[in-house]
Amino acid sequence: MAETLDSNPLLLRNWEAIEQLKEENKQIGMGWVVAATGLFGVMTAPLAPVYLLSASAAAFPVMQWTQWRAAKVFRLLQTGKLLLEKFEAQGVEIYFRIPVEEANPIDLFVRFPKKTHLFIALRSKGNTKIIYNEAIEEISVKKKKGRASRWEPNPLVELSDQERWLTKNRDLFGMTSREASKTPTAKVLVVCSPTKIDEHREELYSEVGTFKTLALRRKGTAFVIQEEELLDFVAAWLAKYE
Repeated sequence: MAETLDSNPLLLRNWEAIEQLKEENKQIGMGWVVAATGLFGVMTAPLAPVYLLSASAAAFPVMQWTQWRAAKVFRLLQTGKLLLEKFEAQGVEIYFRIPVEEANPIDLFVRFPKKTHLFIALRSKGNTKIIYNEAIEEISVKKKKGRASRWEPNPLVELSDQERWLTKNRDLFGMTSREASKTPTAKVLVVCSPTKIDEHREELYSEVGTFKTLALRRKGTAFVIQEEELLDFVAAWLAKYE
């Protein structure tokens, strides 16, 4: 028998999922203190991967991992709260970190039932600029005084693969085949601070209502926006299907 949303703890949504993220954020805070203690010889960070716990020499990578995880959870928490506060009255359903086999989780799946879906990836590459190479359909990451390097794994490909996975696993969300395959869908790469999106050719931009956004084509179209633009983008996208 297929699992339902109510029986699958990984697929909490909306405020229940927010509470779960709050608890994880709290646990990570506790883990950070223990990881920092590891600098003085004891490595017992409760949330660190097992392979990082072998010796006190691993303290620095554990701290790096903890910082990354803390930043990710905080972004998911803040973004989810903002989306819910803005769109809850319109029946939005928001799912966080949906696990995908052999791939990164779906950061946010935003569903407006019988209207539209959005797949949202939250990404940051530090103090860099994001550049799209049209010739090879790849995103590159450029440091201030360095060469551009290819962004791996390609977030545009990831978004397309995640959309395909969710269509196949639509039963987890109580969706029919028609809703999963026919509902208008936006794939959105949200570039988070301090990373910035570089300027691109005018032809690479599209308008969603009055919202102008970079629209990159790789296994379909993905919109690329800065994190502070997300609410306006979702509002403009939703308005097309109200």
